[in-house]
Amino acid sequence: MERVAVVGIGQTKYEKGKTKNFAELSYEATRKALDDAGIELSDIDNVVTTTNDFFDGRTIACMAVAEAAGSYGRDATNVEGDGTLSAFYGLMRTLSGVYGTTMVSAHCKVSEGSPRKIVNQAFDPIYDRLLGMDAISSSALQARAYMQRFGITEEQCARVSVKNHGNARNNPYAHVPLDITVDDVMRSPMLAEPIKRLDTSPISDGACAIILATEERARRAARKPVWIRGVAHCADAYRLGERDLAWSQPLETAARKAYRMAGISHPSREIDVAEVYDAFSYMELMWYEGLGFCDRGEGGRLIDSGVTQMGGKLPVNPSGGVLSAHSVQVAGLARIAEAVLQLRGEAGKRQVPGARVALAHGTGGICAQTHCVWVLSN
Repeated sequence: MERVAVVGIGQTKYEKGKTKNFAELSYEATRKALDDAGIELSDIDNVVTTTNDFFDGRTIACMAVAEAAGSYGRDATNVEGDGTLSAFYGLMRTLSGVYGTTMVSAHCKVSEGSPRKIVNQAFDPIYDRLLGMDAISSSALQARAYMQRFGITEEQCARVSVKNHGNARNNPYAHVPLDITVDDVMRSPMLAEPIKRLDTSPISDGACAIILATEERARRAARKPVWIRGVAHCADAYRLGERDLAWSQPLETAARKAYRMAGISHPSREIDVAEVYDAFSYMELMWYEGLGFCDRGEGGRLIDSGVTQMGGKLPVNPSGGVLSAHSVQVAGLARIAEAVLQLRGEAGKRQVPGARVALAHGTGGICAQTHCVWVLSN
């Protein structure tokens, strides 16, 4: 297939409760992406937005941001899901032969609603919703299933939080940079056993945008094109009782397909840096395994070894990850943007030296029902 590159990126700072509205957030991110690519809005052929009626509190939420994302006078469409899935759709539109460039934007202002009530609506209305299930309680079930199956400890999960919050201190976009210890995480208030407050991601508002371009357009316009080498997604069953919560088969499937497309045989050796969707600390350990960075049940040992730390052989979430800035729907697209910065050598103090191949990962749905994996290179 024709090659496609990411030619521009833009992010807002992730924070909570500021006065910018949806359109202002979206405009800031898309304007930054255009400036980063060195092109004008007239050079964009089509737009993909990422919105959610529940989180935005209005019907057809994309109407509130479409023009701010550059949709006026050009084809536009919307994805209700994670930003990596919007980028996937944008990639397909770019590869269609109809469009040479695609703007993909995502925004979210979760702080204006009630996340627990909103997420509760995603559960089965007969069996699960009436129990008051939400993102934290359902993830606690998954965390306990995973930890019990493979002998993962709470301290190993806590090391993920320490690592990522520490990395966030070098990221000017991060919402919650912290200098904490494993003991700090272990002593933080219990929310839903075994998940404690410092095992969870914050409620963040923000926006992100990327610009995709065909090879012809990319070589003509981009300063430093970052090439898409492989991408795939896969979804699990809807109801939690129909899944194996201790292992993510959809992630393994999506990763295998993306690696095959990218020509990668040994991900732990061939990938230089990874940005993964760690809404809770235990998730990063699970994703190590599903992404093939280690064998099943070895995620705890991998974090203990220091391999995924800055300075390790495979740094994971040098940006601080979702644990340090979680704007729902935006977070996956931000993983792609952070991977692009790494491959350009423009990640500042969070730069992984010599990064040539990067992985970006997003999830959607309860307990990461859907996974999307991207492999990028410079």
